[in-house]
This record gives sequence, structure tokens and C-alpha cells, in this order.
Amino acid sequence: MKLRYNYRLYPDAPQREMLARTFGCARVVWNDALAARRAARKAGLPFIGDAEIQRLVLTAAKKTPERAWLGEVSSVVLQQSVRDVNTAYKNFFDSVSGRRRGPKMGLPVFKSRHDHRQAARFTTNAFSLTGDGRLYLAKVGQVEVRWSRGLPGVPSSVTVVRDAAGRYFASFVVEVDDAAQVLPEVDAETGIDLGLTHYAVLSDGEKIANPKWLRRREKKLARLQRSLSRKEKGSSNRVRARARVARQHAKVADARRDFLHQTSTSIIRESQVVHVETLSVRGLARGRLAKSVHDASWGAFVTLVEGKAARYGRALVKIDRWFPSSQLCPCCGRGVGKLPLDVRDWDCWSCGEHHDRDIAAAINVLLEGQRITGTTVAAGLAGHGINDCGGQVRPGKATPTLAPPGTYGAQAA
Repeated sequence: MKLRYNYRLYPDAPQREMLARTFGCARVVWNDALAARRAARKAGLPFIGDAEIQRLVLTAAKKTPERAWLGEVSSVVLQQSVRDVNTAYKNFFDSVSGRRRGPKMGLPVFKSRHDHRQAARFTTNAFSLTGDGRLYLAKVGQVEVRWSRGLPGVPSSVTVVRDAAGRYFASFVVEVDDAAQVLPEVDAETGIDLGLTHYAVLSDGEKIANPKWLRRREKKLARLQRSLSRKEKGSSNRVRARARVARQHAKVADARRDFLHQTSTSIIRESQVVHVETLSVRGLARGRLAKSVHDASWGAFVTLVEGKAARYGRALVKIDRWFPSSQLCPCCGRGVGKLPLDVRDWDCWSCGEHHDRDIAAAINVLLEGQRITGTTVAAGLAGHGINDCGGQVRPGKATPTLAPPGTYGAQAA
């Protein structure tokens, strides 16, 4: 399994200048390769192969006065840029032909010099780790690295990234042993109901608060963006104002990423099987709650849980998005119909049980996932008032048998 490990870089002034040249040369090579292939297609010529395009935009281009400065940076970075163009075309052709799953990929586009995020990739023959903990990059020098943790193996490549806030990062690709990542098995399953009032509600009753990262900084961002809009284009004041806005957005993104990683890791460590409903985030983001939906990043959370489940030997079960998790009684399986959003708790008209809307939805997600996987239902109801035989253990009206599969949503006659 290949994993990425990101670390903060602190290059000095000459190194920052050399990295800027490297980013620019990689961008020019990408644009030249893309322009050559577009020109060949427009002229009705055959598709230019990988070896030929590298010869045109690198070997031959360095001998011309217009591109002689390409030799000032590492040739490995330029070769990787050409390979990125080839990969982009391959992904497009595979997407059109149906060999690539997922959303449709478009043709590669030109890169702009005004894009504030730049990146360059170095392979093993263009970088090394020194004894004093620095990162040596070809024609850049030894760059200081803030090692937040050690690398689990020898990296095969490193991508140097400069984000819009002006920060530098090193992203190492490391091959790790799959068996060494598997966690000991635990006898627990978890159903998750995602929302906006609470970010996530677990089937054991735990409620994880929604931090609302963007909402917390909205006023400050609005003030900085108003200041940016008043600056004259092309001025130094506008450059500084843009950087201040980018730094605020970076703080929001960093806080969100840290929360998602910590929450997903905690759930994966404590549960052998995780059940979560499949949400249509794109559809939800078209409504009046679009900003809050994007701020929640449910899709990124589910992706992290899925990746960590595969990494640590856990299982992830995705429930159909049309499953009415918030409309069923988790005790008797009867449907209560569609409830308004302001109704946060309700009483089942069949068994008389009082339910918290979000906890009931999380339990229903757990039960539906266990039904799909064929596991025992009683194991998932531990702590919810139902014993191993399916009977009621707390005082109250007896709970009928769980509704058979396929009957959820049925109303009383």
C-alpha cells in the first residue's frame, strides 16, 4: 500500500527563488506538451506518442534560445511534468471509453502563471534525506523540514507544493506493509448518521458536535475580502491583502482536515464494522444550506473512513441513500412518515417508545447494514433496551419483533 506523508518545509530566500523557477519551468513544459498535441490534432496529424513529445518539449526545446533556460532546473522535474500530461490524456481516453470508473474526465487544460498553488515532483535520483534531517532537492539545495513524525519507509518520490498562502510542503510517497497496519479485532459495530445540527451521531448515543469551521471565521473573512476588493489590481497592497485572505482560508481548511482525520481514526479504532448512509452531497449543496453542506465535508469524511477501514483491516458498509433512516422506529421497525426538520424527538405510535431523531436514525443505519451483511441484529442493539432474544429489558410496553426486510416505511392501516 502506498501512502502520502506531508511535512512543512522552510526554504530560505535563494531556495524559494529556485523553487519558483522550478515551478515555472514545470508549468511551461506542461503547456508546451499540451499545445503540441492540440496543434497536431487540429492539423489532422496522428497523436504524438510519449517518447516523441518528451523529445520535442525537452531535448529539442533546450537547444533553442527561447527555451534554453529550462536547463537551469532539474531535468527530473520536467520529465515528471511531461509524464503528468501523458497521464492526463490517458485518464481522459479511459474515461471516454468506459475503462475508468467515476466521474467523467475532461481533456487537460493549460496551467496559468497566476495560479497561486504550484507543485513540482522529484523522484529518487533527484532528492535525498540528509543525516541532519534536511531534504536535499536537485539544484535547490538542502531544505529545512519540520518532521512531525517519522517516515515508515524509504520514499519513492516527493512533491514540493507551494499553496496559495505561501507555505511550502513536502509530500512523500512511501510503500508500507499492509499486514503491519491491521489493528486487533474488536467486538463492536457502529452506525453513523451525518447531519448539520450535530456533525455525526453514533448508534451508541454519542453525538459529535459540528465545529462549523467556515462559519466561525465568516466575519473576519468578509472583512479581509472587502479590504482586498478595494486594492488596486497589480499593486503590492493587493498582493498582501490576497495573502491575508488565503491564510484565513488555509486555517479553515487545516482545522477541518484535522477534525476529519481525528474523528475518522477514532471511529475506525473503536469499531470493527462501520455503517454509514450514502449521501448525495452534490444534490444537498444546491439548496439554501449549500454553504453549511460544503463546510461539513461529508464526502471527505466518508472517503477518509473508507480508506482507513481498508488500511486498518476494518469493514465499511454503505447504506442506500433512499433508506428512510429517520422515519423508522428502531424498536419495532414501523414507519412514522416524513418528519419536519424541527422535530428532534418523537414517540412511536406502535410500541410507544420515545426516540431521539438522530440516535434513532443511527440505529436504523446500523440495523440496515447488519441486514445487508447478514450479521446478527441483536449484537448491534446492545445498550438500546433490547436483549439478545429481542425482548424489552427496560420497563415499558413490550417491543414487537423487528419488521422483516423490505417492509420499512410501511404505514399503519
